[in-house]
This record gives sequence, structure tokens and C-alpha cells, in this order.
Amino acid sequence: MSKNFLETIKVLDGEIYNLSYHQERLESVLDSQEMSNYYNLSSLLSPPKKGLYRCRVLYNTQDINISYLKYTKRKVNSFRLIYDDSIIYDKKYAQRDAIDKHFANRGSNDDIIIVKNGFITDTSIANIALYDGHRWLTPASALLQGTTRRRYLDAGKIVEADISVETLKSYKKLALMNAMVDFDIIAEENIKEIIC
Repeated sequence: MSKNFLETIKVLDGEIYNLSYHQERLESVLDSQEMSNYYNLSSLLSPPKKGLYRCRVLYNTQDINISYLKYTKRKVNSFRLIYDDSIIYDKKYAQRDAIDKHFANRGSNDDIIIVKNGFITDTSIANIALYDGHRWLTPASALLQGTTRRRYLDAGKIVEADISVETLKSYKKLALMNAMVDFDIIAEENIKEIIC
């Protein structure tokens, strides 16, 4: 049976956000599965006209399923560092057992930051950017090449860098990046207080 992959697309009042980046990633995933026949998202999406929705595109080489879920932003104010050198999440797989297991072990924290081989990667639901006082950096070791992360790299608003656990708390600000929250600065000047 073919693996299932996922795209999460922001829809606000019928407007579909950043579709070209989602289409590009979908095609890249299908290329890796040796499929040259792509789903055309723009012809398949028909979102609700009012409200904020998370468009969930579940697909594999044989089938695609699209649903629209009302979206409410999750509150994230604290993180637990989780160490896992074996974790792989190089494509947006629908099956996320390792990430879900780590998230369940977050304790009283809102989310996790996954550390692989001593370097910061991602949270359970987002790529990360850190501000060093001069520029925003995103981990070169990110597990997933997120579409929002890609857009900000393309625009020159963030730069890839190796970010070790030892240097993490020296940064001034922390932001989360994903399709739904875009670039969400959640910690200003208090990173030491939100990460354990």
C-alpha cells in the first residue's frame, strides 16, 4: 500500500494562501514516489467562502482526499527539548508516530523542540526561526522543508544556520512558521523562560 502524504493549506474567506508552494511540494513528493502524473490542487480545491479553515489534503500515488476544518490557533508558550538522533520526517507524512510519541511526553509544556545530533530541528507542528539581534536564522537541520520556511528563505527574510542546543538560549526571539500561523513570533527577549 502506498504511503499517505499531507498538505495543510490556509484558507481565509475563500482565499487559498500560497498555493504554488504547496503544489511544488506535492509534485516533489510524487516525484520521489516515481509518479509523473500530478494532482492539480487549483482545480481540486473548492473552499468555504467564509471563515478561517485548514484545508487538509491527504494523498498518495493512487488517491487524494480534501477536507476543510475550522481552524483555531493553538496556544504555544513553552517547549520541552526532545532528543532523537534517529527521527526522520523529510516529507510531510500523514503518519507521524515518532513525533506524536514525543509530543505526548512534553509534560506541562505546550509543545516540543526536537533535537537531532545536537542541533535544533522543528517543533511538533512548525519550523522555527530564531533572532540573534541582527537577523532571523532557521535551523539548517530542519526535519521538514516547510512551505512557509521556503517562502521566507526565498524572500531573504531568514537565513539557514546550524543552531546547537548550547547556543539556543542566547537568541533574543523565537518564531514558529507553518502554513496556518505564517511567521508567528511567540517569544521576545525571554527564550530562557520558555524552553526546558
